[in-house]
Amino acid sequence: MRKLIFGGLCLAFLLASVVEAEAQFNRKQIKKNNKRMSTYRGKKGGFGNKVYNAVGFSVSALNYYGDIAPRPSRVSTDISFTRPALGLSLTHRFGPRYSLMAQFMYGTLKGSDVESADQGDAENGVFRYQRNLSFRNRIKELSLTAYFDLFENDATYISRVKWTPYAFIGVVGFHHNPQAQAPAAGLNGEALGVAEGTWVDLKPLGTEGQNADLDQNDANFGIKPYSNFQVAIPFGLGARFRINEVMDLWADIGFRYTFTDYLDDVSKNYVDLGVFGDNNLARAMSYRSNELPSGEIPTLVPYTSAVNGVEYQTIPGYGREHPANMRGSKNDKDIYMVTTIRLTYILGATMHKAKFR
Repeated sequence: MRKLIFGGLCLAFLLASVVEAEAQFNRKQIKKNNKRMSTYRGKKGGFGNKVYNAVGFSVSALNYYGDIAPRPSRVSTDISFTRPALGLSLTHRFGPRYSLMAQFMYGTLKGSDVESADQGDAENGVFRYQRNLSFRNRIKELSLTAYFDLFENDATYISRVKWTPYAFIGVVGFHHNPQAQAPAAGLNGEALGVAEGTWVDLKPLGTEGQNADLDQNDANFGIKPYSNFQVAIPFGLGARFRINEVMDLWADIGFRYTFTDYLDDVSKNYVDLGVFGDNNLARAMSYRSNELPSGEIPTLVPYTSAVNGVEYQTIPGYGREHPANMRGSKNDKDIYMVTTIRLTYILGATMHKAKFR
């Protein structure tokens, strides 16, 4: 009997020890799992370490800064000539603060002396109005831009920050083609071979003497044709807002600093109108002051071209070869501003659940 009682007590003690050991093990495992849950950031190499791709669609507003602007200022632009642009993008996020975006954008720049010139500015506004140049330029650009977030996204894409300001800078390669509308006739009434109002490509015409054999004493001597393919530096600021688990809304304003002064086909001096030879269209597109309403044209003064011996009538200071007869300002490169709203969607995004063991 004593042996039976002793055996029962030993068995009870052993069971109690096993239960206590199991409880201690469970408490340790729960603490361990809780620690894992508090520090979990997902699987490496995927969405969990904050690396993901996103596609986007953007709508932008383009504004031009250059020679055909209301004032000769780097910050002068005509808001009424704001034109839309559309873009498609692919973004790769590298980590908590950094993203790289490749984008294609298509849009139009536009300017007009008559519509934009500030005639209240007796010196610059009157000059620009009487110059009477205009253009449009359809821009096709490919960009590669780095984005730097202010607020760190230290979790998975699912729990990314609700919003963050950002700055960006990159490189742009773009194709441009300045155009202007043809007048009804040439300077001396010649037929131009195109209907009035037709949009004409300006680069092939060499409106500042790029295609002519200029004398070494001419103001534009040594001028060369510009390229339709150019490079620019994009930079700016913006903010990104989380819409839901897989979509973001971006809003930013930036500038494209170009390395060309010919987005508007205007940069240097007027040339002798005779250098265009028998190309009446090139001559008419180079000097356009005679197209102003008759009551707004100052007294025309005739001059005989030193190149072809033909007489032309122009406003003094325009349409003639002289170092002081400026058509544009070669000292400043052209710039365009891009204000963008972009919607992006994270590719391959699914809800990821952690597994704890």
